[in-house]
Amino acid sequence: MVLIAAAVCTKNGKVIISRQFVEMTKARIEGLLAAFPKLMTTGKQHTYVETESVRYVYQPMERLYMLLITTKASNILEDLETLRLFSKVIPEYCHTLDEKEILENAFNLIFAFDEIVALGYRESVNLKQIKTFTEMDSHEEKVYQAVRQTQEREAHQKMREKAKELQRQRLEAAKRGGSSSLGGRTTHGSGISGLDAFGISSSSVSSTPSIESDLKPTVQKTQKPAARNALKLGGKTKDVDSFVDQLKSEGEKISSLTPASAQSSAAVAKTKIASDVHTESVHLKMEDKLTVRLGRDGGLQQFELSGLLTLRISDENFGRIKVHLRNNDSHGIQLQTHPNVDKELFKTRSVIGLKNPAKPFPLNTDVGVLKWRFITQDESAIPLTINCWPSENGEGGCDVNIEYELEAQHLELQDVSIAIPLPMNIQPSVAEYDGTYNYDARKHILQWNIPIIDGNNKSGSMEFSCNSSIPGDFFPLQVSFVSKTPYAALSATDVVLVDDDSAVKYSSETMLFVEKYEIV
Repeated sequence: MVLIAAAVCTKNGKVIISRQFVEMTKARIEGLLAAFPKLMTTGKQHTYVETESVRYVYQPMERLYMLLITTKASNILEDLETLRLFSKVIPEYCHTLDEKEILENAFNLIFAFDEIVALGYRESVNLKQIKTFTEMDSHEEKVYQAVRQTQEREAHQKMREKAKELQRQRLEAAKRGGSSSLGGRTTHGSGISGLDAFGISSSSVSSTPSIESDLKPTVQKTQKPAARNALKLGGKTKDVDSFVDQLKSEGEKISSLTPASAQSSAAVAKTKIASDVHTESVHLKMEDKLTVRLGRDGGLQQFELSGLLTLRISDENFGRIKVHLRNNDSHGIQLQTHPNVDKELFKTRSVIGLKNPAKPFPLNTDVGVLKWRFITQDESAIPLTINCWPSENGEGGCDVNIEYELEAQHLELQDVSIAIPLPMNIQPSVAEYDGTYNYDARKHILQWNIPIIDGNNKSGSMEFSCNSSIPGDFFPLQVSFVSKTPYAALSATDVVLVDDDSAVKYSSETMLFVEKYEIV
C-alpha cells in the first residue's frame, strides 16, 4: 500500500490535523482534503470512497473522522487494518475525542503517526511499540536524572545542616538574651512562652507534628528589641535567604521544607473525614495510618500500623491539664510518649501529663503527645480481606471473581475503592457487582467503589470478564478507604485541670486512613 496522508477532521469536513507521508505540494493535499466532505456518506462504521486518482478510507469517532488517503492500487484490507491502528492511537493521547483535545495533543499524535507509516508504507508496529518509541526512553537520560536527583538531595541536606546550625545559634542567643527575664514569666508579657517550655520545633507548627522533632525554643516579645529580632518564630534570617539564593543560582530546584501534604493520598483521606469536626478549647486528634500488603494466593506479607495522638489548646486557662486515656488494646501495640510527658504517670494510670506540672502545654499548636506502632505477620490483624480469583475461560480471555469481607467488624469503612488493573485497550464486561464501578480506558483500570462497609454490609462481590487476557493482568489491586473508628483501641475518657482535677470540656476526632493497601 501507499499511504498519501492521514488526517483527523470534523464531520463538517474541517481538518484539525493532517500528516502527509509522500512528497506532495501543499495545494494538492489541501485540494484532496477539501474534496472529502463532498464525497463521504453517513451511517457506516468503516467505509471508503474512491475518486479517479485516490481512495479515502475513513472511520467515524464520535464527532470526528479518522481519514486515510491512499492510492487506488493499495490493498483495501491493509488500509482498514492501518485505519484501525490509527483510531486506537488517538484515545491514547486524548482524554476526549473533540477538536480542542486533538489540537492540544497535535504534536504527540503526529509523532505517533510517523511511527506507523514511513515514506507511505505501513511499519510493522503495534500500539505498545508506538508508545515506547514516542516516549523515547533513554538509559543515558535515566543515569543523568539519577545523578541530578543525587545532587539535589545533597543540596537539600546541606541546606538542612545550615538551618540547624542557625537554630543552634538562635538557641544560644535565646539563652543569653532571655536569661534576665526567666524568673518573671507571664502569659502575654516577657519570658518563655508555652511553646518554649514544651520544646516543640517550628516544623511541628507548620506541618504535621513530630514527637522526635528537634527542640527549638521560642521567646515571645520582650522589652529588648535585640531579643525579639533574634527569637522571632518562623522568621528567616539573611543567612538562610542568601544560602537558598545561592543554591538556586547554581541551578538547584529548592522546594519548601514543609511537605506538600495536600498532594498525598493520606492528606486527601484526612480532608474527607475531618471536614466538619467541631472543636472546643481543648481538642484531641487521633490518627491511625495503615500499610498492608497481601498475596494474591493468600497470606500476609506486610502489616504496619502507626498512629499519633495530638493535643491542641486554644485557651490559656486550660494550658495545665491532664488527659485520661482508656487502653483496651489486645494486639500488643507499642506505645511511646513525648520526652516531656511523664512516662510513669502514663504507665501506671494511663494519664497524659507533663513532667513539670507547673508548665503549660503550648497554645494554638498541634502537639504530638503519644505515638504508637504495630507490626505483625498474624493474618487475624487484617481489617479487610480481598479475594481476586481470575480464571481462563478457554477463549483467550479470563473470567474474574472478586469478593471482599470485613474482618475487623468494629470498623466502619467509608469511601472504599478497589482499583483493578486491566489489559491494555480491553474493556471489561461486568456481569454482577455490589456498589458502583467505573472503567478508566486511559489508565486501563476498573474502579470498584463501595460507599460503606460495616457490620451490616461486611461482604460483597463483583464478576466480570476480559478478552485477550491472562490471570496475571489483574494484579496488583490497590485498595483505599477511610474510617472514623480507629484501629488501635485507644480513647480519651476525661480531661481535667492539674490544680483541682476539675473536668474540662473537650472535643475529639479519630481517623483511620490507608497509606498503602495492595494485593500483589
